[in-house]
Amino acid sequence: MMALLRGELGKALSTRTLLAFLLGGVGFSLLNAALVAVASGTLGSASQKQEALTTLPILLVIWGLVGAAGEYRHRTAAPAALVARRGRATLLLARLTAYGMVGLGLGVVMTGAALALGVPLLRDQQPGPDLDLAQIGSVAGANLAACVLSAIMGAAIGALIRNQIVGVVALLVLNFAVIPLVAGAQEGLANLTPFGASSILSGMTHDTTLSVAAAGAVLAGWTIIVAIGALAGERRRDLA
Repeated sequence: MMALLRGELGKALSTRTLLAFLLGGVGFSLLNAALVAVASGTLGSASQKQEALTTLPILLVIWGLVGAAGEYRHRTAAPAALVARRGRATLLLARLTAYGMVGLGLGVVMTGAALALGVPLLRDQQPGPDLDLAQIGSVAGANLAACVLSAIMGAAIGALIRNQIVGVVALLVLNFAVIPLVAGAQEGLANLTPFGASSILSGMTHDTTLSVAAAGAVLAGWTIIVAIGALAGERRRDLA
C-alpha cells in the first residue's frame, strides 16, 4: 500500500494543473482577506472577522476531479493497475489518500496566505477586540479540514464521472446556480449539501442554522459516500 501511495503522490504532485490551482487559491485567499478586512464595512463580531481568513475549498474539488478524471482520459489508469498488481479499489484508495495529503499541503499554503495578510489588516482596519489565537486557530483548522475533504471528494467524483469537462461544468452549475436557488427557498436544506457545508466549515458563511462542527460532519459524510461509490464502481467498470 505504501508503494502505491508513493506512486500516486508522485503523480498528484507532478500534474500540470497543480501550480495553477495553487496560485488561484492563494490569489483568492489574499483578495478575500483584503476585501473583507478593508472594503466590507465595520465587522462587529468574531465570525465576521474570521471570514477574512477563509480559503476557497471548491478549487480543490475541481483540482481533484480534473486530476483523477485525467487518469482515464490519458489512459494511465489501466497501466497503473497492471503495474501495481493490486485490486483496482486498493489503487483508487491510495489515489484518494494521495489527493487528500496534497490537498492538506495546498490548504496550508492558502490558509497561510490568508492569515499573513488578513490578521494584520483586521488589526489595523477594524475596531473592537482583535481575534485571539484560539479564534484564528479554529478558522485555520476548519479551512484545512475543508481543503482535505474537498480534494478527496473531487478525486472520487473524477473517478466516478471520468470526464473532466462534464465534471467541472456540473460542479460549477451546482455551486453557482442550483445551490443558491435552493438556499433562497430553504437555507437549512442548502446547508446540508456538500457546497453549503464546505462554505460554513471554511468560514465563508456564518450565522447559519448549521454549526461549524456540524458542517464538518456533513462534508465528511458526503466525502465518504462519494468515495465509497467510486471504490465500488471501480471494481465493476472497464479501466481502458
